[in-house]
Amino acid sequence: MTAALGTDHLIFPPHPATLAWVRAAYDVAMPLVDDPAHAGWWRHGATWFAGVNLLPNGADGAVGGVPLAGPAFDWLAGQGRLPARWDKAQISVVRPGYPRQDPGEADAAHRFRRRRDAAHLDGLLPVGPDRRRMMREHHAFILGLPLTEAGEGASPLVFWEGSHEIIAAMLRAALGPHPQADWGAIDLTDIYAETRKRIFDTCRRRTIRVKPGGAYFLHRFTVHGISPWEDGAEAAPEGRVIAYFRPENNIKSWL
Repeated sequence: MTAALGTDHLIFPPHPATLAWVRAAYDVAMPLVDDPAHAGWWRHGATWFAGVNLLPNGADGAVGGVPLAGPAFDWLAGQGRLPARWDKAQISVVRPGYPRQDPGEADAAHRFRRRRDAAHLDGLLPVGPDRRRMMREHHAFILGLPLTEAGEGASPLVFWEGSHEIIAAMLRAALGPHPQADWGAIDLTDIYAETRKRIFDTCRRRTIRVKPGGAYFLHRFTVHGISPWEDGAEAAPEGRVIAYFRPENNIKSWL
């Protein structure tokens, strides 16, 4: 069973096959989170662990011999959208107090994280000393697989409904006239800032919460972020832990 709540996101309820993978991934992920060798992934006063491509899953997505399976992946297969190779999953951990301000973090950046959930477009990366925004990654989709229980207010994923259509129009206008080989060098900083402001003004902010064994997809152009942890919010002792897959898309079909 699926619950399609919009053209930009899709939610699958918990399923035993997916839950088996979640349990295997949790057993592998948490020692990595606690390993001092990975302490550099802790940010915002040790309230957020980024863990990009940290999970040592196989190219088929399996962890410890447990396959990446369930209705979400049956749906992908039926759509002809199963990746030829899964990326290593990101391990995202959010804990009470998120987001604290890191030393050296600008006040404006911290305010944006608190007031606007650090809203961003995946793949649009800060480049160079001036941190100009350029499109350097071309994901097929964003797939979230919760590994722990987390209640309402425990820093859920947030997104702006319909933002994918506005972003798609922005990217087509900015990148479409140029050869694909040049896309990664085109400065999108200003047009992105203007477009994101329009999204805040016109798109509804939504939250997603799914129990372990469930799954959710976001369109690759959806503006999304992490909500601040609310006082009194309940979650597993480890915090809110989610495995994210963002497989690369063929750039010819990405835009």
